[in-house]
Amino acid sequence: MFTVTEKMPSATSVLSAYASFAGSMMFVRSIANEFIPEQFRTYLSSVFYHVLTREPYLLTFVIQEFDGLTRNQVYDASEIFLRTKITPNINRLRISKAPRDKNVSVTIEKGQEIMDVFEEIQLKWRYVCSESEKPNPNDLYQPNNVKSEQKSFELSFDKRHRDKVLESYIPYLLRKSKQLKEENKVLKLHTYENGIYYGGDGNSGVWSSINLEHPATFDTLAMDPEVKQGLMEDLERFVKRREFYKKVGKAWKRGYLLYGPPGTGKSSLIAAMANYLNFDIYDLELANLQSNSELRNLLVATNNRSILVIEDIDCSADFSDRDTDQQADQCYNRRQPETKMTLSGLLNFIDGLWSSCGDERIIIFTTNHKDKLDPALLRPGRMDMHIHMSYCTPKGFRLLASNYLSIHKEHKLFGEIEQLIQESQITPAEVAEELMKREGVEKSLGGLVELLKRRKIEQNEVKGDEDDKGTTNEEQKREKLEIEEVKRPRRRNCRGRGMRLRRW
Repeated sequence: MFTVTEKMPSATSVLSAYASFAGSMMFVRSIANEFIPEQFRTYLSSVFYHVLTREPYLLTFVIQEFDGLTRNQVYDASEIFLRTKITPNINRLRISKAPRDKNVSVTIEKGQEIMDVFEEIQLKWRYVCSESEKPNPNDLYQPNNVKSEQKSFELSFDKRHRDKVLESYIPYLLRKSKQLKEENKVLKLHTYENGIYYGGDGNSGVWSSINLEHPATFDTLAMDPEVKQGLMEDLERFVKRREFYKKVGKAWKRGYLLYGPPGTGKSSLIAAMANYLNFDIYDLELANLQSNSELRNLLVATNNRSILVIEDIDCSADFSDRDTDQQADQCYNRRQPETKMTLSGLLNFIDGLWSSCGDERIIIFTTNHKDKLDPALLRPGRMDMHIHMSYCTPKGFRLLASNYLSIHKEHKLFGEIEQLIQESQITPAEVAEELMKREGVEKSLGGLVELLKRRKIEQNEVKGDEDDKGTTNEEQKREKLEIEEVKRPRRRNCRGRGMRLRRW
């Protein structure tokens, strides 16, 4: 029986072989660098890498949060869509919940990856969050020396499926995210005040937001039924006319002016419109803005399907004549940057070139004094529909009685109350407050009768004082005219003597 014993190579022979191999590779490398072009060497290197690692040729789409001044819709859609793709394999998640949110919001943390499959195409998502030395142009009050945070999603896949991803997957993502957003949408009230942020969800850049849970609806509004029905029909026509606005070459927007005394329900009507259309509200205080460019940055950052509210437009900012503003701006801007907001700047966004930066938007202005507004604001195209919010009417009172006292039939005090309402001026807010003061139908209606009687007496007294004052003014005017008539012949004689003296 023979035994074969394998002899292990010595360390010297191993080192000698390694040195010989390394020398040969260095020789081959020098020859390759000398005779093979750099582009071809890079191509061969990538081919060998993918063959050895068995990975396909990858193409990566970078989806940034902002596209210039506006938010990137693909980024917003990706953020919503990827919440449905979270699996137990993900190690880090970010959770949040606003004070009035019903559910906890769960999203991926930066650096995490999500895998998706679409029609047998493997897709890899990655959330990237990095710091940039450049200031964020959408942050109006960020110091120049503060680094801004740049957010983006990276979508990687086999580059052979590039056309299919662009033509099928991305449109599918947009449709799916829109459906998810509508199903889970919570109306938001966005606000902005001198660059101070109150911790909103950040979906609109420079705006902060809270949930809008105002219960007002068209069914509960104490306003003229015909005006209410006309407004609802106008809103329905507006949201259905996307192709119509495109065909006639107009921006898809609509302007409303709500005017009337305080307490007539202007704010409640705005909330009812938002609930009816399922639109977010952006509350803009013009007095907080310093320039036209600041106004543009804010308005461009609003989302589609939203209502922009500018309350008390007559006293929100000191708007002078538009022509004077333009002349002053031309002289002023020759020397230094723009530092004031003008009426022409506001009008340029309402119906100028900037008005096309967004779709399906409603602009609502409110005022207590319509006569104080510049005529340039009132024309169609800026304030398309003027809605007068009047004092309480008999029909409005019956709706309030139904809402607050659950009276759906006739009551013995209704006739007297309706008569007093027609003879006096009282707002729906005052009527509602009186109906809430007491418990029980009889006490509430009795208190309202007393209030209306007092209001009628007070208004009659004020009217009497105004009549007396008017009479006094008329008498003073009459006496003044009589005195002027007496003085007038003497002036002629003096003038005549002066003529004779000059001639002489």
